[in-house]
Amino acid sequence: MGRSLLFQPMSVRGLELPNRLMMPPMCQYSAASGGPEFGRPNTWHLVHYGSRAQSGVGTMVVEATGVVPEGRISIACLSLHDDAQIPAFKQLADVIHAAGARAFIQLNHAGRKGSSRPMWLESEGPATPDMGGWQPVAPSAIPVSENALTPRALADDEVDRLADAYAAAARRAIEAGFDGVQIHGAHGYLIHQFLSPASNTRDDRWGGGFEGRTRFVREVVRRTRAAIGEVPLMIRLSATDWVEPDALPGERSWTLADTCRLAPELVADGVDMINVSTGGNVLAKIPAGPGYQVPAASAVREALRGAGLDTPVSAVGLILSGAQAEQILKAGDADAIELGRPLLKDPTLPRLWATELHDEATPLPEQYLRGGVRGVL
Repeated sequence: MGRSLLFQPMSVRGLELPNRLMMPPMCQYSAASGGPEFGRPNTWHLVHYGSRAQSGVGTMVVEATGVVPEGRISIACLSLHDDAQIPAFKQLADVIHAAGARAFIQLNHAGRKGSSRPMWLESEGPATPDMGGWQPVAPSAIPVSENALTPRALADDEVDRLADAYAAAARRAIEAGFDGVQIHGAHGYLIHQFLSPASNTRDDRWGGGFEGRTRFVREVVRRTRAAIGEVPLMIRLSATDWVEPDALPGERSWTLADTCRLAPELVADGVDMINVSTGGNVLAKIPAGPGYQVPAASAVREALRGAGLDTPVSAVGLILSGAQAEQILKAGDADAIELGRPLLKDPTLPRLWATELHDEATPLPEQYLRGGVRGVL
């Protein structure tokens, strides 16, 4: 066992994670948008996730995967809406496991942020019907921006069926061999849209006050828990919309206080770990900087402890060194660290962090030993 806390194992609902370092979901926009391979992982995904799983990260969370075809963020995103897709996802889970990491998958419905084009296309705007685009849906008919499509407001029974769609996709993920699932409740996608009064102006059971706006996410969690049994269940939340109190009249945004209130309720519904991020639902000035989201993770963790719950919390967002990550854990601000974009350009980074922390628990794979780790012979 190494001396660092970062590379020590942790347990989530009885599942041991090899260490406290996680790769969060990062969309690859590389799935087929039509034909028999629609929405399925392919060679790109196998290579991408396999190489990152060898990095020393203990847990991989596969990118946002639509629970229905119209739940995808873009026309080139993954989807797990059909049992016929299970074998392709099993290949992906197997590759991650073969590299020594735990495999989770993020289940999502993009809501009003759906039907987009892959981010690197030169042309801007939403995907057109001839490209495979669709009219997005949302709690209310409020576009995310001036240039975005206006979504269609979901009917009551449609909302109810979508909660079942999350549960069905989760069941497929477990059948495919994933160790657990993460529900995407952050970054302005459908669940976050229901939570925030900036995007949810409904007056039925799915809107109104805090209880109505949180009903959808709680139904998703309860039904997903029933579908997967005693398998770890995470949820990713945007702890705040980053809207200044006086920027909008009345109760018009989702706040850190709301998240701290919701977190214990979600644990009671079946959540085993909360992954704390921020923003994404409305245009806001975000004070990004090293560790800028850590205080939100710390506040959520404190709220859980105040409720008598030891549910683990992860922190993410410009955590740029092993020493910084280690200090976050030692200070008790989080129980795990998510390492995202730096892993896109440097899949060996976790092993470098282990070397910097004088940790002996994360050696290079035997096949790579003669290469060392950047200056370490």
